[in-house]
Amino acid sequence: MTLLVNDNIRKSVREQYGKVAESSGSSCCGTESSCCTGSLPDAKITTMELGYSSNDVNQVPEGANMGLGCGNPMAIAALKLGETVLDLGSGGGFDCFLASKKVGESGQVIGVDMTPEMVTKARANIDKVEHRNIDYRLGEIEHLPVADEVVDVIISNCVINLSPEKAKVFQECFRVLKPGGRLAISDVVATAKIPEKARNDMKLLTGCLSGASSVHDIEDMLKHAGFVEIEIKPKDESKKFIRNWLPDSKIEDYVVSAAIEAIKPKV
Repeated sequence: MTLLVNDNIRKSVREQYGKVAESSGSSCCGTESSCCTGSLPDAKITTMELGYSSNDVNQVPEGANMGLGCGNPMAIAALKLGETVLDLGSGGGFDCFLASKKVGESGQVIGVDMTPEMVTKARANIDKVEHRNIDYRLGEIEHLPVADEVVDVIISNCVINLSPEKAKVFQECFRVLKPGGRLAISDVVATAKIPEKARNDMKLLTGCLSGASSVHDIEDMLKHAGFVEIEIKPKDESKKFIRNWLPDSKIEDYVVSAAIEAIKPKV
């Protein structure tokens, strides 16, 4: 892809999620169907269908949970007190608020999102609660506004598939992680070759669907970045809610949600 094409993709994604941040609904596409959540209007119900508990959805400030996701990275992150956590595509801050509870006052959570409206919304949500260990930053996940080797754990929920330069994302992840640091990501992966027509459909791409890479390609990108102990676990049961993202499209024949884990070597 050319730089111009990549920037056009980022512009489309930024515009779509800017609309989400400024709307009261959870639709990423500005339509009745939701791109990353299914068509359910209740974000709490939608989020619990992805594996979060009722306690999770009820302990975050109002507006932080917009139902955007395809899994639960917190379930595999195994966060500890004092750790520094980075959330790629932090949106309204839902996972950041949950992570801040896990790492405690001695830890830190950094949320990065390229959509100004999302960052503004997330920062406003901080004022609603006593979370002082969260820092929301505006930036692209291909060019993280984070110093080298300062992060213990990177989480992300249905975001990396939106990037036109996924290899760069994983290289940046490797850069900012401390030796021994880990990835704990939920994302959409391709299980079959996505038709070219779907690949070129901007609605499907910004809807977290047609930009998905295959498990093999993701594994190769992670290895090339330097990661070890790579585990990618597709979840066939996710086809049920993916079917609702764009009914009658049969997109569930090509993509599923997956848990992606990897480690940066200690030496």
